[in-house]
Amino acid sequence: MPLFRVQNPKKQSIITVRTAPRSRQRAIVSFKGITFQAAIGRSGVSAFKREGDGATPIASMRLLNGFVRGERIRLPQTPLSMRRIGRDMLWCDEPKHAAYNRLVKSPFRPSHEEMMRADGLYDVCLVLDWNITSRKRHGGSAIFFHLIKPGYQPTAGCIAVSPRDMKRLLPHLRKGTMVKVVG
Repeated sequence: MPLFRVQNPKKQSIITVRTAPRSRQRAIVSFKGITFQAAIGRSGVSAFKREGDGATPIASMRLLNGFVRGERIRLPQTPLSMRRIGRDMLWCDEPKHAAYNRLVKSPFRPSHEEMMRADGLYDVCLVLDWNITSRKRHGGSAIFFHLIKPGYQPTAGCIAVSPRDMKRLLPHLRKGTMVKVVG
């Protein structure tokens, strides 16, 4: 019988996002002993996420990759694949379009979000596997892990943290890291 156990270096890390006690639009994020505040959807959390409902889905979502505004922010080293945001990058949020919940390029007429935002929310933007690998029309699009608005204002359904906390997390994140949102 071995005297000690070797931990699996590929063991999956989990970021836990819990609704804050006094505000359904705020959350407490925990990861490897670190705890900090976050903003979540204006409608709080929901087990029945729909496009445009303003809720953050109660779910376990894998991190897929990320985007960065390289001209605005310098990132720490991270094992997570990060792509520099270009002016032509958009995210389709039109449920009836074939590119629903996908990165698209401008010009693009159907409903979409610009990835190169003036407000800086997507200066660091991590893509969560919500309704991406297996898409469902009207199931909600663009559930990102991104930067906060001043005062931790609520999001449209994403999880948002301070730039300082994002920089603390990034060195530990990789494709497949789980983000678990609980009520």
